[in-house]
Amino acid sequence: MSEQKGLGFFEKYLTVWVVLCMAAGVLIGLWLPGITEFLGQFEYASVSVPVAILIWLMIYPMMLKVDFSSIVNVGKNPKGLIVTWVTNWLIKPFSMYAIASFFFFFVFKSFIPQDLARQYLAGAVLLGAAPCTAMVFVWSYLTKGDPAYTLVQVATNDLIILIAFAPIVAFLLGISDISVPWMTLFLSVVLFVVIPLTGAYLTRLYITRRKGTDYFENKFLPKFDNVTVIGLLLTLILIFSFQGEVIINNPIHIILIAIPLSIQTFLIFFIAYGWAKMWHLPHNVAAPAAMIGASNFFELSVAVAISLFGLKSPAALATIVGVLVEVPVMLTLVNIANKTKRWFE
Repeated sequence: MSEQKGLGFFEKYLTVWVVLCMAAGVLIGLWLPGITEFLGQFEYASVSVPVAILIWLMIYPMMLKVDFSSIVNVGKNPKGLIVTWVTNWLIKPFSMYAIASFFFFFVFKSFIPQDLARQYLAGAVLLGAAPCTAMVFVWSYLTKGDPAYTLVQVATNDLIILIAFAPIVAFLLGISDISVPWMTLFLSVVLFVVIPLTGAYLTRLYITRRKGTDYFENKFLPKFDNVTVIGLLLTLILIFSFQGEVIINNPIHIILIAIPLSIQTFLIFFIAYGWAKMWHLPHNVAAPAAMIGASNFFELSVAVAISLFGLKSPAALATIVGVLVEVPVMLTLVNIANKTKRWFE
C-alpha cells in the first residue's frame, strides 16, 4: 500500500455536502418533478439504472485500493483479525438490530408509526451488516494504524461480505416480518460487490503487470480520488429528489434515525477497542480493528436498500442518514483513539 492520505477536502466536509445534497434533492423533487419521473423510467429487474451507474462509480475506486495478495499475510497477526471478524460479523449486525428495534419500536413509538419503523429498521440492518471497506484506510491513517494490517483486514472483509452479507440480512429482516426477495438480494450482492470487486482486481492485475505497483499506487489510483465522493453526492441528490415528500412530512425522523445509528457506532468501537486492549494488541492494530467495525460500507447499504425497497423507500432514507452521521462520529472516535494511545504502551 502506498503512503495513505488523510481526509481530503470532500471527505472532510462530507456531512456538509450530504446536507446540501439533501436540500438540493428535496427541492428538485418538489419543484421539478418531471426530472424524477423521467429518471424513474430507467429500471431493470427493480434496479434503477442511473443509481446503479452512480453506485458503481462509488464502489469501483474503493475496490481498486484492495490488494488481495496481502491475504498471504493473514496469519501474521491472527488476534487482531479475530477481533475484527468476530466484532464485524457475529456482534455488529445483531447489536444494530437490537438497538434499532429498541428505539424505533419502543423509545420512538409515539413518533414513528409501526410500518415506518419496520422500514427504518431494515435500513439500519443493511448498515449493520456491511462493515467498512474503504474509508477505514483513512481512519487507520489518522490513528497511525499499521497499513499492512489494515490492508489484510479490508481484503478478508471483502471476501466475507460475498458469503455472509446476504444470509445475515435475510435472517434479520425475516425475523422482523420484512419480506425479502432472495433473488433481488443475491442480484444486489452480485451487482454491487462481485462485479466491481472483480473488475477492480483485474484492473489492478493488468496495470501492475504492465507498469508496476509504484505506478498503480502513485499515479493510477490518485486519478480516482474524488470519483467516489462525487458519485455518492450525485446519488444522494437523486435519492432525495424521490424522498422529498417523505422528508417534508417527517423532518424529525432524520434525527430519530441518527440516534440509534450513532449509539451503535460508539458501542462497536468500544467493544473491539476494549477487546484489543485485553489481548494486549499494539495500538496500531487495535485502532483500525475498532474502526473497521464502527464504520459502515454505506455505499453497499444504500445500493441494496434501493434494490430491495425502492428509491422512495424509508429504508433507503435510513441508510442515507448513516452517511450523514458517518464522518463526524468517526472523527470523534479517531480523536478518542489518539488520546488513549497510552493505554496500549
